[in-house]
Amino acid sequence: MLTLFIRYSINPNKMAEFRAYVSAEQEPIRRSGGDTLGYFLPTDFAGPTNEAFGLIRFSTLAAYEKYRTLLAEDPVHQKNVARLEQSNSVLAMHRSFLRQLEGVRQMEG
Repeated sequence: MLTLFIRYSINPNKMAEFRAYVSAEQEPIRRSGGDTLGYFLPTDFAGPTNEAFGLIRFSTLAAYEKYRTLLAEDPVHQKNVARLEQSNSVLAMHRSFLRQLEGVRQMEG
């Protein structure tokens, strides 16, 4: 399994617009073959207020490549991206891949 890690540099004054984008993208992500593990927004009480993170899992690199093609062709995704760009809520996106350590489980609760 591979996890796409997306670090967003965001405008903290446009958090509502970023939230709307993330919410609207969940169906196109799923439809294109991505498995969203979560999106994480900054808090007001600790750390930078201009960074957000998204984690999307794929079974293989080939599955990710297929996802990128399908997502780019998805009309809902295209509308979401246009709204995002118009809102100026995201200043930059940085993508990298992570690999989960075997035998380490997330906490339940």
